[in-house]
Amino acid sequence: MSVKIEESWKKQLEKEFEKEYFTQLIEFVKSEYSQKRIYPPGSLIFSAFDHCAFEDLKVVIVGQDPYHGPGQANGLCFSVADGVRHPPSLQNIFKEIKSDLGLDIPQSGNLERWADQGVLLLNATLTVEASKAGSHQNKGWETFTDAVLEVVSQEKEHIVFILWGAYAQKKGSFLDQNKHLILKSPHPSPFSAHSGFFGSKPFSKTNQYLTSKGLTCINW
Repeated sequence: MSVKIEESWKKQLEKEFEKEYFTQLIEFVKSEYSQKRIYPPGSLIFSAFDHCAFEDLKVVIVGQDPYHGPGQANGLCFSVADGVRHPPSLQNIFKEIKSDLGLDIPQSGNLERWADQGVLLLNATLTVEASKAGSHQNKGWETFTDAVLEVVSQEKEHIVFILWGAYAQKKGSFLDQNKHLILKSPHPSPFSAHSGFFGSKPFSKTNQYLTSKGLTCINW
C-alpha cells in the first residue's frame, strides 16, 4: 500500500503498511473522512513524521488522541495550529518549561518548531471524529503506533522517550531502557499536573542527556 508519509519513515514501516490490520484501518479512516468531520485534516494525519525524519530523531513524546475541537489538531500530539488558544494540558506544558528552563510562554501552541528539531510528537491514535474523544480508538492506530515505537527502540539509540500519564507509560512499557532515556511523570492535564508533572523537569533532563551523548539540545 502506498502511504503518503516521510520517506525515511516509509522505509522503516513499509512492512506495517502491507499488513491486513493496516489495510482495514485505512479503509475505515477513508470512510470516516468521506462521511463525517474528522480531525486533523487528512493531509496532516502523518504530520508528526513529515516534520521529523527518522535519521533526525532525538525525542519521542507520546500522546493519546488528537484534539477534537474545530481547528485545533495539526497532526502533532499536544500541538495546536497557529492562532488557536492553548488547551489546558499545553498551558501546563508551557508552565513547566518556564519553571524548568526559564523560557517565556510562547504565543503560538504550534509545536512544529519542536518536530523540526527531531521531536516526534506521536499520538497513539492519529485521527478522531469531531467532538467525540476516543472515537477512533481500537481501530488499528494503536497497533501502528506500537510498531513505530518498536522500530525506534530497536533501530535507534540514545532517544529520549517522554511518557506523561498512565496511558503513555503502558504504551511505552516495552521500550529498551538500556539504550534510551525513559522519562515518566503524571500527565500535564489539570486533573493530574499537580501530582508530579509540575517540577518533573523533563525538558532540562532531556537536554542534559542529549548533551551527555554528544547530541544537540532541543530549543524548547
